[in-house]
Amino acid sequence: MSRERATALLVDFDGVLRRWDPAVAAGVEREHGLTEGVLGEIAMSWGMLQPVLTGQVSHAQWMMSVADALTPAVGVDRARAAVAEWQSYRGEVDPEVLAFVREVRAAGIRVGLGTNATDLLDADLAALGLTEELDVIVNSSVIGVHKPAKEYFQAACEALGTPPGRVLFVDDEDRAVAGARVAGLSAHRWSGPADLRYLRAALAY
Repeated sequence: MSRERATALLVDFDGVLRRWDPAVAAGVEREHGLTEGVLGEIAMSWGMLQPVLTGQVSHAQWMMSVADALTPAVGVDRARAAVAEWQSYRGEVDPEVLAFVREVRAAGIRVGLGTNATDLLDADLAALGLTEELDVIVNSSVIGVHKPAKEYFQAACEALGTPPGRVLFVDDEDRAVAGARVAGLSAHRWSGPADLRYLRAALAY
């Protein structure tokens, strides 16, 4: 039995609509005498990441914790300066994905942003010129649950006003894709703009 055609699109932010240049963090680490990769390693450790993704702490508190973890190695001033410089870079929009989002919306299909993010998300969307480019924003730190939990995807479908079987989800992480499928959504593992041809066909607009 074939699935019903998707009538709504849910896209991930980091790794799909927004991309990051790894050279930025590497440059900050070199400048401040830090071990290569240490900023991301500390920030993305689950014990530090999970609270900020579920709204238990703010983005600012999260980054202060990263600076505190770096302080024994380089001192408080250098640690805070490194984190501030690193955080001043907010990534870049993938122009091909943005063009696709606009195309889909123009065809009358609702598009939501489904992201594990912090309370800085709205400011990031504004800075990147994305505030008016999406119909729905589903931020884990606002709803208190993160991908790949089934409850996250249930909330996303409710926000889109679309049953799970009619939502196509796109993410660059296998766990999120698997979680979406468990929740009843169609889901595609993003590997780059070459995937857009498949997504257009899947939406059939």
